[in-house]
Amino acid sequence: MTATRIRCGVAGTGSLGQHHARIYSTLEGAELAGIYEPDDKRAAEICARHSCQRFATIEDMAKGCDAVSIVVPTNHHADLAVKLLEKGCHLLVEKPLCVTLDEAEKILAAARKADRIVQVGHIEHYNPVMSYLEKAVTDARYITAERLAPFTPRGTEVGVVLDLMIHDIGIVLQIANSPVERIDAVGVSVVTKTEDIANARIAFKNGCVANLSASRVSLKKNREIRVFQTGGYLSIDFMGQKGHTVKVDPTAEGGFAKEEIPIEKAEPLAVELASFVSCVRERKSPKVSGELGRTALEVALKITEQIRAGMARR
Repeated sequence: MTATRIRCGVAGTGSLGQHHARIYSTLEGAELAGIYEPDDKRAAEICARHSCQRFATIEDMAKGCDAVSIVVPTNHHADLAVKLLEKGCHLLVEKPLCVTLDEAEKILAAARKADRIVQVGHIEHYNPVMSYLEKAVTDARYITAERLAPFTPRGTEVGVVLDLMIHDIGIVLQIANSPVERIDAVGVSVVTKTEDIANARIAFKNGCVANLSASRVSLKKNREIRVFQTGGYLSIDFMGQKGHTVKVDPTAEGGFAKEEIPIEKAEPLAVELASFVSCVRERKSPKVSGELGRTALEVALKITEQIRAGMARR
């Protein structure tokens, strides 16, 4: 890549894709070359807002872009990804990478053949609090994660595990840094035909245990994680971008000392897209590679299978 700006495109400009377009249009070192959006009214709105073009086909988008964000429903990820990779585009594919492991293998194989980057949109990995977690967690023994969201029809082409919990799956896989040994999961359907509430206990070979809860039928939003290790624990609020540590301190009242974590706030999506553009420019592996996205998908699918087997027995 030369020092010229990376030509970026966005496939799908719904509630999340519109923000990809917004950020690319102002991101240093990038330009919003255009969008691919089947809805005429929406396409006209986004193009007028950012003075970009609308690509009539995926083939046209590939010709006009060096890098593309795929922000369409999950069941369409694989088809678009393979087509764009074959045409030479680097990709940021919103999470989850796709719906099945077979689709994941096709995407990764196409990326290897084309020698192109695939980054997966596990946005919490680019949240400023994650940078602190990566440095502070040295020996995770027990992890609890809770992710709650009000119901919205968007994302319901998949269950809550692939919709929401997969964020925390990606996080605990990185923090535990060990192969998965056992998974126990339960879930229930409340509004949709798939699971809307889920709980999973993941045991890792190094002894670490993670307990994940997710709901998309909550009246409040919450994205919190606690990581317990020898000598204390960390409590992190991903949504508020804040947190604190609690450490054993015989001199403190109650034997524990609490300390707020200094975190410089930033928009995670902007950090994520800037990192993606940098990876494309420098041809370096992204923080959340296609392989990591595939691993998170594999665990999410195992959790989903357990839940649905349990639901079928009831």
